Amino acid sequence: MEPPSGPSRRRYVPWNRHLLAVSLLTFWPLPTTAQLTIEVVPPLAAEGSDVLLLAHNVTENPLGYSWYRGERVENSLLIASYRADTNVTTTGSVHSGRETLYPNGTLLIQNITQKDTGSYTLLILKNDLQTERQTGHLNIHPVLPTPVITSNNSNPWEHEDTVVLTCGSETQNTSYIWWINNQSLPNSTRLELSEDKRTLTVFNVTRNDTGPYVCEARNPVSVSRSDPFTLNVLYPVARPCLQASNTTVTEHEGPVVLTCLTNETGVSIRWFFQGQSLLLTRGITLSLDNSTLTIDPVSRKDAGDYQCEVSNGGNSSKSDPLRLHVQYKPTPESSSDLSAGAIVGIVIGAVAGVALIAALGYFLYIRETTRSRTL
Repeated sequence: MEPPSGPSRRRYVPWNRHLLAVSLLTFWPLPTTAQLTIEVVPPLAAEGSDVLLLAHNVTENPLGYSWYRGERVENSLLIASYRADTNVTTTGSVHSGRETLYPNGTLLIQNITQKDTGSYTLLILKNDLQTERQTGHLNIHPVLPTPVITSNNSNPWEHEDTVVLTCGSETQNTSYIWWINNQSLPNSTRLELSEDKRTLTVFNVTRNDTGPYVCEARNPVSVSRSDPFTLNVLYPVARPCLQASNTTVTEHEGPVVLTCLTNETGVSIRWFFQGQSLLLTRGITLSLDNSTLTIDPVSRKDAGDYQCEVSNGGNSSKSDPLRLHVQYKPTPESSSDLSAGAIVGIVIGAVAGVALIAALGYFLYIRETTRSRTL
């Protein structure tokens, strides 16, 4: 006879362990599926460059991908689609020939333009025939050309005119910086920048505001600086003074140096002879800045009145005339010429004298003859 079986034994689990298990189930994070995202590389895209639209956290073993222009999934907006089972890519109606769709879902756009700016949507067909989609945004910045400074008045009058300088053409997402005389703009009540700093206003310009001015344009992908720009500020110029190393000189000697003296800066100098613009002939030279006129050697043809004129493009002033005297000795040619003239005069005088004497002698002869007959 078999001994009677004893009661079955149950394993005892303390209640605090049950509580721990419940707590772990409640607070332990359950694994979740990462969300599909689109990354633009590079994030700051320059016009003319290539851009990648990278798909991250793509589901495993998808059946295919499709990229659309914009935020809607429509056939009329399809760029390209890819089927994994056939490894075939099909282009859509908005494909420009610059887009490439890779098997991992990445879209390459080459040689981008401003027209490519906007949204792009990726549609993924998963292996359970469900779809997932995400939209990325592409911002394209132009590569800035060299800006050109323009002015509403390139020849303003001092203390009268106000000048507005503009840095290049207006573009979006562009900031501007100005320099004058290779330095940052000074604090001045006569200088004012527009809100976007693209225009610089100079009130009541002076001759010290001539510049040069330089502006710089920059956006997230490029920086470009203008060529220097100089204002031609007009103002009344004082009368110059003409000075000579010698005002009386003997022919074939020299040199004679005439100097145009002026306190004005940034002016041009012209010379006049006998009231006419001076022609540079042999023996006459000018200094590089035209302030000095040299005559060497001196000819009798150089005798006369000289003047210099200073001008700043809008105003000019002439010096008082300065007369140059040239002394010279008679030459054989000139002596011969004078002798010929003198000979002609002498001959004429002699003939007239002879005739006068003959007439007088005839008169006296007649008178004596008449007197003798009377006696």
